[in-house]
Amino acid sequence: MAFTPLERDPIPLPCITLVGMATAGKSTLGNLLSRRLGWGQLDTDRYLESYYAMPLQAILDTYGLDEFLRIEEHLVSELNLTRTVISTGGSVIYGPKAMARLKRLGPVVLLDIDEATFVERVGDAENRGLAIAPGKTMHDLYNEREPLYRAAADIVVGTADHTPEESVDLILEHVDFA
Repeated sequence: MAFTPLERDPIPLPCITLVGMATAGKSTLGNLLSRRLGWGQLDTDRYLESYYAMPLQAILDTYGLDEFLRIEEHLVSELNLTRTVISTGGSVIYGPKAMARLKRLGPVVLLDIDEATFVERVGDAENRGLAIAPGKTMHDLYNEREPLYRAAADIVVGTADHTPEESVDLILEHVDFA
């Protein structure tokens, strides 16, 4: 049987990266968006879990917050993808090398939710694998990350008042692949 090379895009299409707080909809919208585009989808939290063969919370418990953030930054900064929707873990924003790599791969979309929605949805965050320093509250976490997300975003889409399908439509209205 002869090898037949696959046809590739003459100009590789970029990725779309989704960032934002836990519960903003990154995994849900990443799945919907990738299906709509006919692209691949990578959830970086699931990637870390696969790489370490343990749940996200176990990685955090085993290695601690600082090492977890270093691991996340390292693995994400090595991604080499095209035509992929990347749903990131909320803490990826702390990794400058990871964020620089994601920006090189294509547009970064902030899935924006207000603090009250975040707090209501995340609850006590038990066993979520939420990267939060000891002694910090959900209010602290939100206020620490929100300006970082906004600074990194090429596109901002509020998801709290839209269905997932409507949010995907809004993203596609703002993404330009030309």
